[in-house]
Amino acid sequence: MHAIRQHEFGPAETLRYEEMPDPEPGPGQVRITVSAAGVHLLDTSIRRGEHGGPFPLPELPMTPGREVAGVVTKLGDGVEPGWLGKRVTAHLGQAGGGYAELAVANAASLHELPDHVSDEAAVAMIGTGRTAIGVLRIAEITADDVVLVTAAAGGLGALFVQEAKAIGAKVVGVASTAKLDLVRELGADVVADYTRPGWSDGLGEVTVVLDGVGGEPGRKALELLGIGGRIIMFGWSAGEPTRIDTTDLYSRGLTASVAVGPRMMKGMNLRTLEELSLRALADQRLIPLTTTFRLSEAGKAHTALEGRATVGKVVLKP
Repeated sequence: MHAIRQHEFGPAETLRYEEMPDPEPGPGQVRITVSAAGVHLLDTSIRRGEHGGPFPLPELPMTPGREVAGVVTKLGDGVEPGWLGKRVTAHLGQAGGGYAELAVANAASLHELPDHVSDEAAVAMIGTGRTAIGVLRIAEITADDVVLVTAAAGGLGALFVQEAKAIGAKVVGVASTAKLDLVRELGADVVADYTRPGWSDGLGEVTVVLDGVGGEPGRKALELLGIGGRIIMFGWSAGEPTRIDTTDLYSRGLTASVAVGPRMMKGMNLRTLEELSLRALADQRLIPLTTTFRLSEAGKAHTALEGRATVGKVVLKP
């Protein structure tokens, strides 16, 4: 099979399209012929060797990728025979191996896909979608809210805009100039271009900020919160978290929450979040945006994602 291999940490050019032996499923595992593999922003940080999130950096060489969709084509010992030939999606956890034509997954991680759900959409929802569901549970948005979404055309942001509108809230979508029309199409009532000076002027007060960008955009969004408002943070793609101090909280009675990590796991496990996410997809309540690259273009995909030149979830197709 062909796979993306990384032999050293560094720039996108370290991702190499290579031929390697087919992986074999062990006990309790299956082999999936991959139709789509998800690319996460965290993958780019790991590639650079900067951090591995809550886990240590992987040993090299390795094949990145933790989200796949495809068809089960081989079973390991102890796996229910009915899985053979099923179209599935799975999150591979920290094991990786998703940027490949074939991937091994634990049978317990599989979700069977209905015919009307695409592989690309499934890959978006098995990882990014489950995070979105977890963040939304913590945010507790109501129809009375005015919700500001940073990176509103991103993998998470696009889902937040859709769900907030479905609930009946007013939505302010923040994105770059080229993506504003798309954010409007998603349902945002108001859009703002964070690349322009003074972008937050005149937007008025908001009650909820969903912030995965941090830095200056996150800080400007925080300053728009009215009395009793709340900010839910789940990342900092701008390079640093949104700056908050106790004066911000006391002056307007704000609430600041970090939605990822232990908080998301409290009262609900990842499997349940995946099921809720995939159900929302199957019911067409949430429809993810995707940007697709060929598997051999994984380096190009990383570069585009880091440069904010993509919309929605970035997906690799073998």
